[in-house]
Amino acid sequence: MARGRRRKLHLSKIYTFACGKPSVKDHDQIGQPGFSRVVFCNEPDHYEAKIRNYADNYVRTTKYTLASFLPKSLFEQFRRVANFFFLVTGILSFTDVAPYSAISAILPLTIVIAVTMVKEGVEDWHRKQQDIEVNNRNVKVHNGDGTFHDTEWRNLKVGDIVRVEKDQFFPADILLLSSSYEDGACYVETMNLDGETNLKLKQALEETSSLSEDSDFQDFKAVIRCEDPNAHLYTFVGTMELEEKHCSLNPPQLLLRDSKLRNTDYIYGAVIFTGHDTKVIQNSTDAPSKRSKVEKKMDKLIYFLFFVLFLISFIGSIIFGIITKDDLQNGRMKRWYLRPDDTTVFYDPKKAPIAAILHFLTAVMLYTYFIPISLYVSIEIVKVLQAIFINQDIHMYDEETDKPAHARTSNLNEELGQVDTILSDKTGTLTCNSMEFIKCSVAGTAYGRGITEVERAMAKRKGSPLANGVNSNDKAEDAKSGKSLVKGFNFKDERIMHGNWVNEPHADVIQGFLRLLAICHTAIPEVDEETGHVSYEAESPDEAAFVIAARELGFEFYKRTQTSISIHELDPLSGKKVERVYDLLNVLEFNSTRKRMSVIVRNQEGKLLLLCKGADSVMFERLDKNSLDFEEDTRNHVNQYADAGLRTLILAYRELDEGEYVEFNKKFIEAKSSVSADREALIDEVTERMERNLVLLGATAVEDKLQHGVPDCIDKLAQAGIKIWVLTGDKMETAINIGFACSLLRQGMKQIIISLETPDIKALEKVEDKDVVTKASKECVLQQITTGKTQVTGSSEAYALIIDGKSLAYALQDDVKNLFLELAIGCASVICCRSSPKQKALVTRMVKLGTGKTTLAIGDGANDVGMLQEADIGIGISGVEGMQAVMSSDVSIAQFQYLQRLLLVHGHWCYRRISTMICYFFYKNITFGFTLFLYEAHAAFSGQPAYNDWFMTFYNVFFTSLPPIALGVFDQDVSARFCLKFPLLYQEGVQNVLFNWRRILSWMFNGVYSAMIIFFFCIRALDSEAFNSAGKTVGREILGTTMYTCLIWVVNCQMALTINYFTLIQHIFIWGSIALWYLFLLAFGAMSPSISSTAYQLFVEALAPAPTFWFLILFVVISALVPFYAYSALQMRFYPMYHGMIQWLRLEGQTDDPEYCNMVRQRSIRPQTVGVSARRVARTHR
Repeated sequence: MARGRRRKLHLSKIYTFACGKPSVKDHDQIGQPGFSRVVFCNEPDHYEAKIRNYADNYVRTTKYTLASFLPKSLFEQFRRVANFFFLVTGILSFTDVAPYSAISAILPLTIVIAVTMVKEGVEDWHRKQQDIEVNNRNVKVHNGDGTFHDTEWRNLKVGDIVRVEKDQFFPADILLLSSSYEDGACYVETMNLDGETNLKLKQALEETSSLSEDSDFQDFKAVIRCEDPNAHLYTFVGTMELEEKHCSLNPPQLLLRDSKLRNTDYIYGAVIFTGHDTKVIQNSTDAPSKRSKVEKKMDKLIYFLFFVLFLISFIGSIIFGIITKDDLQNGRMKRWYLRPDDTTVFYDPKKAPIAAILHFLTAVMLYTYFIPISLYVSIEIVKVLQAIFINQDIHMYDEETDKPAHARTSNLNEELGQVDTILSDKTGTLTCNSMEFIKCSVAGTAYGRGITEVERAMAKRKGSPLANGVNSNDKAEDAKSGKSLVKGFNFKDERIMHGNWVNEPHADVIQGFLRLLAICHTAIPEVDEETGHVSYEAESPDEAAFVIAARELGFEFYKRTQTSISIHELDPLSGKKVERVYDLLNVLEFNSTRKRMSVIVRNQEGKLLLLCKGADSVMFERLDKNSLDFEEDTRNHVNQYADAGLRTLILAYRELDEGEYVEFNKKFIEAKSSVSADREALIDEVTERMERNLVLLGATAVEDKLQHGVPDCIDKLAQAGIKIWVLTGDKMETAINIGFACSLLRQGMKQIIISLETPDIKALEKVEDKDVVTKASKECVLQQITTGKTQVTGSSEAYALIIDGKSLAYALQDDVKNLFLELAIGCASVICCRSSPKQKALVTRMVKLGTGKTTLAIGDGANDVGMLQEADIGIGISGVEGMQAVMSSDVSIAQFQYLQRLLLVHGHWCYRRISTMICYFFYKNITFGFTLFLYEAHAAFSGQPAYNDWFMTFYNVFFTSLPPIALGVFDQDVSARFCLKFPLLYQEGVQNVLFNWRRILSWMFNGVYSAMIIFFFCIRALDSEAFNSAGKTVGREILGTTMYTCLIWVVNCQMALTINYFTLIQHIFIWGSIALWYLFLLAFGAMSPSISSTAYQLFVEALAPAPTFWFLILFVVISALVPFYAYSALQMRFYPMYHGMIQWLRLEGQTDDPEYCNMVRQRSIRPQTVGVSARRVARTHR
């Protein structure tokens, strides 16, 4: 089928060399282990392909299959010790040692397991639905006769030729053969892979780019030999054998599954990797499993209760064995009703040891009610509902980006309320990562008169009137005059704007500077056909700011082809814009090691130019020693820009001669074509030789503005007692000034700076070998850390620790890091500069393991992923650097300022709710279990339960299960407004005052006390007394049901006393649970005696008519709850906790009284040393 005329390339992103050139060098790894894949293009059923048995293209992301769901899910459930224990006791309930019926033991476990399995099944079904949708997508595949037909993704095989059309996803990892563009280029969006929305260019081989129509593939045959399936998204090596030619294959030819074809009508490609062999699936590793500290402590409590259970069972069994042995003495029977002279082995005095062992099993089964079987499933339900409330919080919704907060996991809700240290990225997290070109230095002259936010903060510190800022006024004037504000361009200087640069002393240097900005980049221009306006899609906000600045200053980049760049530039002689085309020969790419990028172009006069921009740390050393006319001035300007919080780049160039370039290009192509392990090193070696003897043009300075609300947010977090570390890749000067702007640093705060930029170390680096420099550097860092620790120890002043990346590498070594951590903990704020992604993760691990306290990492870029996964909680900012950080996070938010609400409000609430809920669960189960123990002791440890089997079964499942869930979801000790007004409330979580052993044991003691009140009051009130007017005495069924009714009232009223914030749902759940018990007693008692057994008509005939029953309930409930109420009232009145103090303020209407509020704030666990408030306090003490 004909495709019509093919489009000429007009939106290509550049690539680094002629991708289609064949190479036969360095294929030594092809065919070796790791590089053994062979693909027969257009022959998916080739006999050798069948032998290799490649994976099909069906992708399954579900945890279970239909066959494995039941066994695998059951295995997952019974991995929990508590569930396994209940399974064992359930099995034992079918034997004669069971104190209750088997079904009453199995039913609660079945319900709990079933609820959890249903939850797992529903979640997995959603994943299954997604798999079905993806696997059933259609793609056109070659029939073998020059035609294509639609087929589902799941049917694709390795070697198939496919045609993917615009805005479709790639169904597998595909080798690009040709496209709708003549040169075989296409544009790809990789948002599903790395979250980045900018388009990436892919390029077909020159040998296959002419395959432009369906019929061209009728006789197409090729053999591809390449690397085996792996998880490396950005690497690919292989060769293609096509008509006896060997062509090298590289990443630009590989189209990855789940990326999308954009700005290209169609492409043809050969399927290389399918299904689970594709790179995106290979990267789909499970996130590290994280559990909160509360949950880990809860596990210890469960083990503690197991110990108590086995201990009292053991003690009871010994007592039972002794009593049983003495039951029959000289023919006299002590417990005649057990007939010890004619009984089973369970009560046989002659076999007392065996009876004791059997009793131990009975007791263990009876006391299983000490273990809250429904605790885990209840907590899971509560956490899911809490996460929904976090997601629905309108105060954390960012209208500009249309992004709400999103709790990606509910496992760590309560951990949000216990954060001790925050480790934050800077760019895109504290700042907007929305760059504005604001200043520049050209030929030693500084241009740009805008005022940055950091400069305003610095002016404020010094009391300068400059704090108001020229820039703000300029913007206001522009708005009034109707001038449109250009995003990414905030430059003001009439000397070079509007073409006035031609009148400057160094006009030729300015021309070269602006020309470099317009040419040296990888941006894609998009021209609006109606207005002619040019916009750009760039790989980073910095790069977009540069091309926009060039456009606004008269050098408009508007067109790119595979081999050229076209710009409209101002001609200084005619004063008019002219079109100039530059042949694009090579691009030397930017990476974090090189810290620079270059392009080699040929201008219309035939001159070869290398244009380079990069960080000052690598650029100044590459300058030509004979062309340093304004190096010193430029250095000074760069330092001034860094002081103002700006990001700087140095711009330089050099002219090349033809012979030099030919030799370079040959070596460069060889290095790029290499498939050896040291390929990157070869490329760096070649490019290193070219980027020398550069001529300096100047420096750029772009501003990355602070996000809205960052200083106030940091102030609130500091008031909450949270320590904040900043880990950034920026220069030290920039990071320090951003620290001042966001109030992490303040005037008067002493700075401890650890750096290897000392004269001694620099001198050693020039003359000594690497080992000597390493040793000296480590000693230097160690000495600085020791000196800093001496300063901090015993001092009451606030210190800030600032360390650079080189020093950090030594500070993180095993024999130094503990000393470094001690110093850092003693400082009010810590800033780590020039940090690599790995260093960020290592610092996070050091703080987490070294302090043993909860750490939170927050970032927005791919370089923050390691840090987010290493921290106890990872927060992703959904910014402009893509979504990789969000996809690796536990919670995502749109802006840093929302962190205060996430932690101080939701974190505090979730911590308090979960902690109180767990304590209450243990309380109600100990109350229940201890009444069983007391009754069994009263019955000579005979293993007789106090209650009907079904009463015991439904205690945790129905009559006490809903109120704690309501508490876990709705309870509030103080409102959100007061959580933010009094951040010190957060310290309850930092200190863990609501879930420490003292509080847990006090709840357990309350349970023991309540059980004793219920048991002894019921026993004494009903023992040997006429229960009704007929003179009937109380039997076990009446005593047990009365105790059980008192128990239901006590534990539910205890919940009513515990709750701080009543809602209608809580009222329904608490009083409804009590009402449900009476309804159940009526309904159950009305059933056949074979079912209801001892409960048959019990309530109607015996309990309800008896006044004693009702008076006893009232008396027991009051007696059981008075101690808790009295203790709570005394504590609230005389020794209130933080939330109690705030409740008093609210009750007495003093929440707006500064004196009272300040008195409350002084109860903070640590003095505030950073933030706006600390700065204000420091100013008053001067």
